[in-house]
Amino acid sequence: METQHSPRRRLTRGIRLATAGAGILALALTGCAGQGTSGDGDNGDGGDGKITLTFWNGFTGPDGPALEKVIEDFNASQDGVEVKAEIMPWDTLYQKVLTAVAGNDGPDIIAMSAARMPQFAKQGMFLPVDDYYEDAANDSGALAEAAINASVFDGVNYGVPVNYTPMMMYYNKDLFEAAGLDPEAPPTTWDEFAAMVPKLTVDENGDGKPEQYATALGDHETVPVFPALLWGTGGGVVSDDGTTSMLGDDASLDALNFWVDLVKNQKASPIGLSGADADKLFLTGKAATEIVGPWMTTGFEDAGLNFGIAPPPAGPTSDAVLADVVSMGLPAGTDDATKAAAYEFFAYWNSAEGQTTWADGSGFPPNRADVADKVTASPYPAIFGDAAVASRAKILLAGVAAGGTITETIFWPSLQKALNGDGTVDTIFPAASEQVQAELDK
Repeated sequence: METQHSPRRRLTRGIRLATAGAGILALALTGCAGQGTSGDGDNGDGGDGKITLTFWNGFTGPDGPALEKVIEDFNASQDGVEVKAEIMPWDTLYQKVLTAVAGNDGPDIIAMSAARMPQFAKQGMFLPVDDYYEDAANDSGALAEAAINASVFDGVNYGVPVNYTPMMMYYNKDLFEAAGLDPEAPPTTWDEFAAMVPKLTVDENGDGKPEQYATALGDHETVPVFPALLWGTGGGVVSDDGTTSMLGDDASLDALNFWVDLVKNQKASPIGLSGADADKLFLTGKAATEIVGPWMTTGFEDAGLNFGIAPPPAGPTSDAVLADVVSMGLPAGTDDATKAAAYEFFAYWNSAEGQTTWADGSGFPPNRADVADKVTASPYPAIFGDAAVASRAKILLAGVAAGGTITETIFWPSLQKALNGDGTVDTIFPAASEQVQAELDK
């Protein structure tokens, strides 16, 4: 995934596009379902009896080759189905899907953040896949339950997991040491982190524009680390059952005031960072920490950074960690032959063999715990898949159809107002909470 978070950071922009053209997208997905997209014949049969499936995804970064390796192995493992990956930036992917109705050449399989799937499922754009999980031959019982449940909306599952991972805190050991801090003792609580901010944010000439920051914390087009921080005080964007806005609750306001003060007044992070900006700041040694996923590890290694990885600092009342899942879905109207072929690929992807190859090559923890001891080429799947971290993991806005709208059109703009001094947290977010509730009630 590219430096966005990868799918997630660019995906958020794509969601806005998809929301604007939801009706068109529904037609596009339905119209292009089951085409086999090779263009060589019915059901993608190019004359050799194979069903060809086009798989659109946004794994444009260092984990892309690992995805392609699993696909290559699947294609070689049998002679009835061929998967062809079309890897593109997430915003491009969504633009192409939106216009696919014109050329009737959309994907057979599409990947997206599972937390976004309800938004499309509510519009009838995806095919339910509960029968995939009901088939014992697919060995879904070995998968992490959280990865499976991430794509459930209104009691129906619409996706099969590509990956599942908590976010972790990368920290620059050299910057810690230069600040007089123990490079082997990253902060474990919010208060510990706040105490380090004056040492890790460096403004050498006192012009109010630090040359180095304590952290790189995005406030738009990024993995939703900031809204997940509300969990640390017992708050949140919405209630766990997805029915009630919590942005105006005292617990949520406490968390927002804490972090807005750190960024706005104590210069812990620059204001206005996208996810890609945050990645670049840490990668270039200008930020001491960043909370992000395993897709960035190769880039940080290639940059020669001396970094460590630790769980994000725990809040005063909760140590919940943001997790994300990317799932594969099928367009509504997919025919039976295409569906069966896709299910065969899904089963291989999440097989012991497929997950070992994926984890070794990507740094993501495998979707199934029973292959953890087989993942030996990279140390990072074990770090991100550590049981102590996994037990803290939580998915933001899971099962909330309005999740994309809430994050993109309400939370981020409200946060930016508070960071830029266009009002206070205590006035901005209660009003935003009313907007969130209106979206939930639709």
